[in-house]
Amino acid sequence: MFRSLTAMLIVAFAVTQLAIYITTVWLHRTLSHKAVTVRPGLTFTFRVLTWITTGLRPREWVAVHRLHHAHSDEEQDPHSPIQRGFSAVQFGNAYLYKKALRKPIVERYAKDLKPDAWDARCFDHAAFGLTIGIALLCVLLGPVHGLVAAAIHAASYLLMSAAINAIGHQFGKRPHANLATNSWWLALLVGGEGLHNNHHAMPTAARFAFNRGEIDPGWYVIKLLEKFGWATVRHKPALVRAKAAA
Repeated sequence: MFRSLTAMLIVAFAVTQLAIYITTVWLHRTLSHKAVTVRPGLTFTFRVLTWITTGLRPREWVAVHRLHHAHSDEEQDPHSPIQRGFSAVQFGNAYLYKKALRKPIVERYAKDLKPDAWDARCFDHAAFGLTIGIALLCVLLGPVHGLVAAAIHAASYLLMSAAINAIGHQFGKRPHANLATNSWWLALLVGGEGLHNNHHAMPTAARFAFNRGEIDPGWYVIKLLEKFGWATVRHKPALVRAKAAA
């Protein structure tokens, strides 16, 4: 019994971290800001993993995120804790995300991401993808532990993703002239996204750590992909450091 519970928690944590790293490397740095480009085979892998671990439609995520940058901490910002309140963003970020999509923001902010046949058949059907993901957990852990692991993953992913905006625009350091914040401990939990003030200072930088002592785990993943020739970084670290010092 103890081993089963331990395995369940380990798998739930691993799946959540997988989803977090897919979000930061693929949805955020690659698609939203074009800070990284990846080879076609890896692109398809990211699409599949996004589908079965988050159920998100990438072009919708990108549109909401670009809207956030276009109106950061202004009234139009869909998930600013300064505008909406900390609790509304931390515990209601999924609702705010869906609310933003009621307006035609995809056509304006993600027109470069055209849906294709794979989207029509698979990736636009969130429930189908999540069902596959849950089924895989049930095969791995058994039906009960699989369902519980899926529930833990869903809650953890939603809360950790929300914290990037809720905590990342209210608590922490602001070394650069924007209202986002840097939180080193949050960065460790969410693949480097906690260095949010740095990101808003230079959104097209693939690396979020600008200074000594800052840790961006997502950057290590990108460097590994680059080493294998699977990814190309837009701005080299020297340029990022120069920008940060300016």
